[in-house]
This record gives sequence, C-alpha cells and structure tokens, in this order.
Amino acid sequence: MKTFFKKYLYVIIGTALGIAGGFLYWRFAGCTSGTCPLKSNWIIMSVYGGLIGGLLGNVVQDIVNKKIRQINQQ
Repeated sequence: MKTFFKKYLYVIIGTALGIAGGFLYWRFAGCTSGTCPLKSNWIIMSVYGGLIGGLLGNVVQDIVNKKIRQINQQ
C-alpha cells in the first residue's frame, strides 16, 4: 500500500487539487441559473476538475521520473 501511494503521489495530489479547484470554480464562477449543464452542478464540476488534475499530475509524474532516471544514469 505504501508503494502505491509513493508511485502515484503526483496523480493523487493532482486529483485532490483538481477536485478542490472544480468545486471552487463552481462556487465562484459557475452558472447558477441551471442553463449550463456542466457548471450548474457542483458534483460534475468536481469530477471534471479531478480528471484534469489527475491528468496533469500524471504528466508531472512522468517528467519527474524521467529526470530521476537521467540523474541515476550519470
């Protein structure tokens, strides 16, 4: 279990930040009239935020792992 969190640390952090960001976007900039299907529901915005955050976390994790491999090869 500990290795799972260590392996996917950036994805987990990115997902958590994305969920928080999606909720904050809904709260402060979302559509309150209900005509916007994505922005009017806080659950949907949080899920989309989590997806985007997880994807960005995965990209950051790949970059960090690549740098670590380059340092270890030298």
